[in-house]
Amino acid sequence: MTKDYFAHKAQAFEQNRSRVDNVGNIAAAILARVRLENSMHLMDFGSGTGLLLEQVAPHVGKVTAVDVSPAMNGQLREKLDRLPCVVELRELDLETDDLAVQFDGIISSMTLHHIRDVPALLRKFHSMLPAGGFIALSDLDKEDGSFHTEDTGVFHFGFDREEIARLAAKAGFRDVAVTSASVISKPQGDYPIFLLTGTR
Repeated sequence: MTKDYFAHKAQAFEQNRSRVDNVGNIAAAILARVRLENSMHLMDFGSGTGLLLEQVAPHVGKVTAVDVSPAMNGQLREKLDRLPCVVELRELDLETDDLAVQFDGIISSMTLHHIRDVPALLRKFHSMLPAGGFIALSDLDKEDGSFHTEDTGVFHFGFDREEIARLAAKAGFRDVAVTSASVISKPQGDYPIFLLTGTR
């Protein structure tokens, strides 16, 4: 992704109360589904301004934050010295770039719908985890395209829960589950959010 679709909105990103509350719900869902330990090194994929990793940071030892947006990374960079775990910021596109690191788990909030080839990404995630490593990936249920009112590089209008679970299983994940994590209310409707979990 060469265009920074979030350049114009990064600075005010966390002023949206609904967005902040949604990520809080997602973080709570992750903490309820996955056992985190202070020795763990996680990747936050599509970390943005760090809303999700801020809530996970107290429970782990290190988070590698991966995002393609220079503007969003700039907002996160300003927080790094206030976070309660080690955070490494990596500005790269995992659809085209590789990251030769093994993680104990991979978390993500509202990023999958910006990914062109989700099956390929899930296979890459599988390769980046040791046996017992986990994914906890949250995104929109299938919707009619009305969720996004501006172009932010959207490739999917959400996902069917059975289909995303099937893709994760096909990528090699075990104990795959899709559970409800949150609901985003907008003037045009309510949009359910799921959490996809699985282990290698």
